[in-house]
Amino acid sequence: MTLEMVIMANLTKAKSIAGPVIHAVDPWASGSLAKGARHQILSEEERTKLARVASIVHFDKGEQIYQQGDPAYAAFNIQNGIVTAYRTLAHGEYVTSFLYPGDIFGLSEQGCYSNSTKAATPVVAYRIGLPAMRRILDSNAGLDVEVIIKLCDGLREAQRHALLLAQKRAVTRLTMFLALQEHLQVTIGDATSDIYLPMDRSSIAAYLGLTPAALSRAFRMLDLKKMITCRDRHHVKILNRTAFNKLADPGLFEC
Repeated sequence: MTLEMVIMANLTKAKSIAGPVIHAVDPWASGSLAKGARHQILSEEERTKLARVASIVHFDKGEQIYQQGDPAYAAFNIQNGIVTAYRTLAHGEYVTSFLYPGDIFGLSEQGCYSNSTKAATPVVAYRIGLPAMRRILDSNAGLDVEVIIKLCDGLREAQRHALLLAQKRAVTRLTMFLALQEHLQVTIGDATSDIYLPMDRSSIAAYLGLTPAALSRAFRMLDLKKMITCRDRHHVKILNRTAFNKLADPGLFEC
């Protein structure tokens, strides 16, 4: 099942899910897993324990989940859909990350959420109260390790985002972002030939530190150079793989 199919699936199917799932790159995994592959790292027992203290919640596209500075009351584990995490600055919104099925979010600082989140698409998630989450972590060392693995996974993504923002040219930032989206699809086993962009263009611009106009120019430049083609605003196909990879810098995935 492709990333797009997961997002557009019937949301009522979430009621049959056995429990929360966390997808991450396990640095200690061995065997048949491909390098860099994200996989489900919770045991059935751990999923069951979390499911007992969790509830399923639904958010419409564009709906606010929580705001920066709100008292932190729960963590969330995405089952279907995409969530945008952002901070509100003097000049507008700064998108810090996009969160996908298998991700957890709701980190707090001194009892308050450290950023804001909203649904980029319709979202189904498990909501787990933080007091219950702490009790489970305190009594389950194995789950503690899994959460640490996931946090390390998030740190890698933050490093890649920082490298992307360090690029001066808008077209380079966009190419690196497209490469990251394609990399995500590969690591979850989605072999589609298109790069799927479920989020809107304004959120992409905010993530890349660009104005919407600068992002549009970057898309046009890649199209004019015959490097990519856009079937619509959510699907991109790479036409010149050599030129695309050179601009995106494969070293991006080494961190």
